[in-house]
Amino acid sequence: MLDVHQLNVFLVAAESLNFTQAAQQLHMTQPSVSQHIQGLERHFDMLLFLRNGRNLELTDAGMALLPLAREAVTLSIRVDETMESLKGNIYGHLIVGCSTTPGKYILPNLLARFHKKYPQVRVTCQVSPQTDAIRNVAEGDVHFALFSLDYSSYPDIEAVSFLCDPIVLITPLDHPWAQRGEIEPDELLEADFIMREAASGTFSANARGISEAQHIHR
Repeated sequence: MLDVHQLNVFLVAAESLNFTQAAQQLHMTQPSVSQHIQGLERHFDMLLFLRNGRNLELTDAGMALLPLAREAVTLSIRVDETMESLKGNIYGHLIVGCSTTPGKYILPNLLARFHKKYPQVRVTCQVSPQTDAIRNVAEGDVHFALFSLDYSSYPDIEAVSFLCDPIVLITPLDHPWAQRGEIEPDELLEADFIMREAASGTFSANARGISEAQHIHR
């Protein structure tokens, strides 16, 4: 009978293509990882890895086993979590997606408080460009994500307002705008200032705000 632990060792080794890294990740010794892989190869009577010196690559059999092993390991984890939850405990693996700003300033504190309340839940925060975070939600790779971009191209996503993060214009003290309470949107279009990259939510929010303000002032 297949051992789920062996499949998990294979899965980690296949994803890293490095037995030493797999051993470190699994808190095992490198020889132990090799023994588990050899055990699987004996079970299937076929090679799962091609070993060229220090380089590893999956054989056709290894490639075929990879998605099945991932599915089996995931199902095994779900079985354990479901049975533990029947005891009134909360187990699981929460995967959160986000862009740079919430990943640095918002989620660390929230997730730390969550983990303190539910210590048996493993939490992973995936920081990526906002478009990737939205796509990961749509494809089910994360459970939820924090983002500020338009998500209308993903009709299966439901978004709710979580917080309002103000964007403040900062100028040197000797700048003509420093003593003014407000400036007109058209002035921003004619000024030189430092902004985030075009793919960022901050850039998109500013562009959207300026466009809306221009429309109002016409």
